[in-house]
Amino acid sequence: MVSSRTILDVHILQTVPPSNLNRDDTGSPKSAMYGGVRRARVSSQAWKRATRRAFEGLLDPAELGVRTKKVAELLAARITALGVELKEPEAWQAAADTITAATGAKVEPPKRKAKAAEGDDPAPESQYLMFLSGRQLDALAALAAEGLKESGGLKEFFKDKENRARAREAANTRHSVDIALFGRMVADASDINVDAAAQVAHAISVHAVENESDYYTAVDDQRADDEPGAGMIGTVDFNSATLYRYAAVDVDRLRENLGDGLRADEPAAEPVRRAVEAFVEAFVTSIPTGKMNTFANQTLPDAVIVKVRSARPISFAGAFEEAVQAGGDGLTGGHVAGACAQLAAYVPEVEKAFGAVTEDSWVLRVGGRTSALAGLGAEVGLGELVAAVGAAVAKRLAGSAG
Repeated sequence: MVSSRTILDVHILQTVPPSNLNRDDTGSPKSAMYGGVRRARVSSQAWKRATRRAFEGLLDPAELGVRTKKVAELLAARITALGVELKEPEAWQAAADTITAATGAKVEPPKRKAKAAEGDDPAPESQYLMFLSGRQLDALAALAAEGLKESGGLKEFFKDKENRARAREAANTRHSVDIALFGRMVADASDINVDAAAQVAHAISVHAVENESDYYTAVDDQRADDEPGAGMIGTVDFNSATLYRYAAVDVDRLRENLGDGLRADEPAAEPVRRAVEAFVEAFVTSIPTGKMNTFANQTLPDAVIVKVRSARPISFAGAFEEAVQAGGDGLTGGHVAGACAQLAAYVPEVEKAFGAVTEDSWVLRVGGRTSALAGLGAEVGLGELVAAVGAAVAKRLAGSAG
C-alpha cells in the first residue's frame, strides 16, 4: 500500500512596477532564459529571506532561529543572563567551547579582525553561518552554565562523552520554524543537518522582459547659484514584470523537523499548524527589499492558488513556457489577464493527464482580470486562506496519527 503524504503547493501571480528586487554582481536585476526569451528573475534565496523576515511579525521569537557567524557573542549573552559571572572575553570563550562541543565547528577570533584590533582580541566567530533556534541557544547556555560550575571548567566538562552528547542533542532538538522549513547545514557535523521541508522556486516573469536604466542626478544643497552641474550622477537598472512564484511544503517532513506539541495542553500537530499558517501568510505577503527606497514597489499578489496534495509537489511554471503577450486576452493591454487565462487552462490539463488529485484547493484573487482562475478552488480572502490551510493540514495529520 502506498503511503499518503501531505504536500502543500503555493502558486502566486504578482505584478511589480519598475523595481530592482534582486541584483546580480553588476547591479542589474537578475534574469533567466525560459521558453526562448529573457525573463525577469528573483532568486529563491531572496524570497526565502523576505519570508523569514516576515515571520518576525507572525510568530513568537522563541519559535524562530538566528543565522550568524557571531554565535559566540549571542550565546555568551545568554550564559551571563543565567547569573554566571564572567567578563566578556571569558564568556565568549565559554560560548565558543560550547558551540564547538555541540557542532564540531571552530569558533575563534577572525584573523583579519585580530590583526587590526588594538589590545584585546575581537569576539570569536564561526567560520560559516550557524543557524540555531532560540530554544537551542537557551539549552546550550544552560549546559554551559552547568559545566562552568564544575571544578575543571568547560574544557574538562566537554571531555566527558556524555556531556558532549548532551551538547549535540541540545543543538539538534526543538528546531525553530525557520530551520524546520528552510533547513540547516552544519559543515562539521552532518548528523545534525536539517533537511528543508520547504522548496521555493526562483520567481520568473510570465512574459519577456528587457532591463532598463535610470539616469539620475543629485544636487548639492550648499551649491552656489553660479556653480554648474550636479553633486552626483549615476544610473540604476530596473525592470517591471508579472511574476509567477511557486513554493512547496512537505508537511510530513515539517512535522519530523518540528516534533510534536511542546505543551501538554496543545494538540501534537499544533506546531506544524502554526508553521504552515505562518509560511503561507509570510510567503504570500512578503517581498524582497532590494532598492525598495528607490522604487517603493510595495505590491501584493494579483492571485494566489494553494493546493493540498497526497503525492509529489507540482509547479505550474510550464503554463508560461510560451511567454504571455501583452493584451493577449483581447481586453487589456497588460499581462495579468493573459497569465490567468494560460494558468487556468494549464492546471486542469496537467492534473487530469497525471491523475494529480487535489484534496483541497483555494483561490485568492483580485479584480476582474483574474476571473479565469475562479474555478480552480474555493474563493477566499487572506485570513480565510491561512485559517483554511492550517485546519486542513491539522485534520490530515490527526487522521494519519489515528
